[in-house]
This record gives sequence, C-alpha cells and structure tokens, in this order.
Amino acid sequence: MTLTQHDIDQEIAAERAAYEKRLAGGGPVEHQPRRDYAPYRSSVLRHPERPPVTIDVSKDPELVELTSPAFGERDVTETDNDLTRQHTGEPIGERITVSGRVLDRDGRPVRGQLVEIWQANSAGRYAHQREQHDAPLDPNFTGVGRTLTDDRGRYHFTTIQPGPYPWRQHLNAWRPAHIHFSLFGTAFTQRLVTQMYFPSDPLFPYDPIIQSVTDDAARQRLVATYDHSLSVPEFSMGYHWDIVLDGPRATWLEEGR
Repeated sequence: MTLTQHDIDQEIAAERAAYEKRLAGGGPVEHQPRRDYAPYRSSVLRHPERPPVTIDVSKDPELVELTSPAFGERDVTETDNDLTRQHTGEPIGERITVSGRVLDRDGRPVRGQLVEIWQANSAGRYAHQREQHDAPLDPNFTGVGRTLTDDRGRYHFTTIQPGPYPWRQHLNAWRPAHIHFSLFGTAFTQRLVTQMYFPSDPLFPYDPIIQSVTDDAARQRLVATYDHSLSVPEFSMGYHWDIVLDGPRATWLEEGR
C-alpha cells in the first residue's frame, strides 16, 4: 500500500508524543534525531546499526592516507564561494547571501575549515545525472560551492534561493527548500554533513527529515535567520546561520548517512 502524507503526519505526531513522554519522565533532551526514526523511511533502511569504530593508524601505516582533508583537484579560490559566477551567464532565481560562523561547543571560532555546499536550483532540481525531478535545469547554475573559514570562523556564500522538490518517499512528499553543508575537520574521516533551511517554510510540518529532529529547540537551530545587514543593495537577500560542532547547542549533523 502506498503511504500518504496523512500516514506520515500521524507517524510524526506519534514520534513527537513519545519524545514528550520521555522528557516528562525525566529523559534527556535529544539534540540529535534517532537513527530509527520511522517516518524517515530511507534512513531507517540504511542507517548504521553499530557504534562507530575507532581507527588506530599506528597499527596500519597505510591508514594515514585518511588523515588529510580532501580539498579536491585544486586549491580553494576566492570565487569558489560565489555560485552565481561559475558560468558565462546569470543563473535564474532570487540571489541570496548566506553567511555565519563555525563554532565549537564553547563558542570559540573554528578557523581554516573547509565548508562545502550543494543545492537544487530555483526550480528545485539538482544538476546530477540521477536526478529524476522533471523541473528545468539551469545552464548557468551548477549548485556547488566551497570556502574556508577565516580567523573568526566565518564563512560566506553567494548563491540562488533553492526551490522545494518532490522526493517520492510517500505520495505527495515534498522537501522544504534547503542547502546542504559539508564541513571537514583536521582529517577526512571527520567530515560532517548537515542542512540549512529558510524561515517560515510551510513544508516544515510535513517533512519527516527535518521533523526527525524531534526537539523543537534543536530543530530551530537548522533554520537560518534573515539578516538585513547581509543583504547586498540591489543584488541579494541575506541570511545568517551559525554551525555549532558540539555540545548542548550543536547543529544537527547527518551522522552515518
């Protein structure tokens, strides 16, 4: 039987009620989603069922190859963070500026971190060979960028407002507009992945991915804030979004996915 949005809504409500019951019974605040969160079907099918394994490179010298960030085939350039300047023409859609800081659990800046983003275009389509959404491609927008955090832990991207898109988990399933973020620590194995959302998106209540972050405060930390000071006159709207890597105010990270 094909799942409907109504089926998923009921499961999301049940998961939220179960979490509130755990809190009322003295359970801890769950800043990260449960890996077996039932409404998110594809995660249930592929999430790790065992805890992470610590790699001891002293026992296998070849594993040292995993201990360097992968910056790609060339160094990061000054224009890699502007997704509107990667082609010969102007991309279609609303231009936006996204900026923030990468911080540790104590609020200290994390410097020199490779931050990558990827996203759908303004019509909600990815420039990927396995993309199945029949929305139009934009020949002037690839949807990929990267940058390094500065001495204050700041990052900055210029891009296009992404569109929502269907993802076929259930009947009439639509993802809210979002931008994927990837961060590298001091090793390739320290790669962390998360998603940034936009304020007041009407699709939030219906999306099992963002709703898998059951705690309201933790889920709100995935939503950027409109920041007029980041808006560029006559050019782009501005959004602020900080990424906290650890601690009680950590940003949700797609561990093991």
